[in-house]
Amino acid sequence: MATYDDRASRAGTDKFGRRREQLATSALVTLAERGYANTGLRDIADNSEFSHGVLHYYFKDKNDLIQHCVRQYKLDCAKHYDDIVETATTADELKSRFADAMTGTLRDEASMHRLWYDLRNQSMFDAELRPVIQEIDTLLEEMIWSVVSRYAGLLGTTVSVRPALAYSTYDGTFEQALVAFMAGDLGALDRIGDDCVRLLDLLVCPSP
Repeated sequence: MATYDDRASRAGTDKFGRRREQLATSALVTLAERGYANTGLRDIADNSEFSHGVLHYYFKDKNDLIQHCVRQYKLDCAKHYDDIVETATTADELKSRFADAMTGTLRDEASMHRLWYDLRNQSMFDAELRPVIQEIDTLLEEMIWSVVSRYAGLLGTTVSVRPALAYSTYDGTFEQALVAFMAGDLGALDRIGDDCVRLLDLLVCPSP
């Protein structure tokens, strides 16, 4: 009988990998609602169409499932910004579409972003989570850098900070807006859009 590691080694190349993606998508809703500490595989099974046994067949434990869920979600998020970077033809268009995208994801996917920050905080105590958190942080840093550097390029100038600083500036701004929005402050939606626009101009060098 194939072990979990045997099955996992085929992930991404056959139906085992596709099934993991399906299960992870289903699990995201429960994870986002309950948070890392309050969710186990059985909780996820109880709130989905899949049995506890099925989840255990495809994921070795809760951390394996949660890491897969968050990685998959963030990869999908990053693709949307890739499209903005690739298709925007002017600095103003990129600025507007980026701000709209950040506002939209805060409004529509707040619980998913809360799960990400929850998991990242947990990684400071759980070493098993750190590799995937570092992987996703790197992905998000590259995403923000692609937006900022493309904006600078459309203006004919350069970025005034290193990628890590650009990312941490946007990340901190977004997290602050998320906390406010989830506390019922709808004005956070307007502020995150305005802040995204202002930060782009602050992070690039003055036009020659």
